Amino acid sequence: MRVSILGAGAIAYGLAAYLAGSGHSPMLWSPSGQRTKGLATGELLKATGDIAATVPVRIAKDCKDAIANADVVVIALPAYGHRMVMDAAAPHLIDGIPVIISSHCSFGALYLSKRLAERKVSLPIVLWGTTLLTGRQLGPTEVHVTTIRQKLDVATLPFKAQDEGYGFCTSLFGDRFVKRDGMLAIALSNLNPQNHLGIALLNLTRMEKAEQWSQGGNVTPAAGRLIEALDAERLAIAAHFGIAVRTVQEHFSLSFHVPKGTVSEMNQEMDRQGRGGFGPTTIESRYILEDVPFGLLPTVLLGKITEKPATLHESGVSILSAAYGRDLRGDNDILPALGLEGIAKADLENLCRTGF
Repeated sequence: MRVSILGAGAIAYGLAAYLAGSGHSPMLWSPSGQRTKGLATGELLKATGDIAATVPVRIAKDCKDAIANADVVVIALPAYGHRMVMDAAAPHLIDGIPVIISSHCSFGALYLSKRLAERKVSLPIVLWGTTLLTGRQLGPTEVHVTTIRQKLDVATLPFKAQDEGYGFCTSLFGDRFVKRDGMLAIALSNLNPQNHLGIALLNLTRMEKAEQWSQGGNVTPAAGRLIEALDAERLAIAAHFGIAVRTVQEHFSLSFHVPKGTVSEMNQEMDRQGRGGFGPTTIESRYILEDVPFGLLPTVLLGKITEKPATLHESGVSILSAAYGRDLRGDNDILPALGLEGIAKADLENLCRTGF
């Protein structure tokens, strides 16, 4: 299939390498046009790590070019770029062509649904609970893939297109997807924001001083207990909606193949296996700049709607805003456009099933 990937970071490069190696035809669109200059001249994309391949990749000259003749469109860039990319893509999307959001956060699928409803365009919007893979770019034409997840939560908006969205995912990326009961299940299954809050908050000076530090190794018992307490808030909100979600321990076990234990014990085991990864070496990190406004804030909102306050999540937003010297809440450009503040629980549930 012809798969157009809107984004040009490590996740987008990794997805392109995976797809090309599986016989599909990926195309990358870099919103700035800077990252893909080398690939645009015909250089091959090299992947190392869990994907070992050197493959050709098509490069789009603009968003319209990327979407034209695509069988599937994938949005694969940090959440702070989602609205910009959705605004660029919405005028060119047509009925029936699925859009995959990797990974979904901050009710971005509702924003895209709203934009498409304005044009009376109907298509399945596929939501991933997290990214298919992890990795980092080593250069303008090279990516190192650290992990390919064996299980990945997926849902589709509108819910009636669930089987269709699941089918597209499995045909492209194999039998690794787990159907979830709609957008709210996905919204409450993305553990990265809460985990990254615990990791970054308790290692912030390491990030600021650009130290090289083991992420798994520094999920100490104290950091692990904070993550577990954050997880308890998320689980309480999910229970109020009647949604079954994995615990943080279940997530680590399934994603990283370590035996269950405390969060700290599991991360220490990942570190011993050489799979603990390295923490960010700058405070200009997605762990903060993406996950605080686009991950923690939606959980805070859901806590208010369900009257199950996410006190630690909200405190984390405030503490990190103070540390950064600015209100990180204001970085979220999706939630204000949706006007979900004060929405009734039943109305939100319906909107998350049908879209606009």
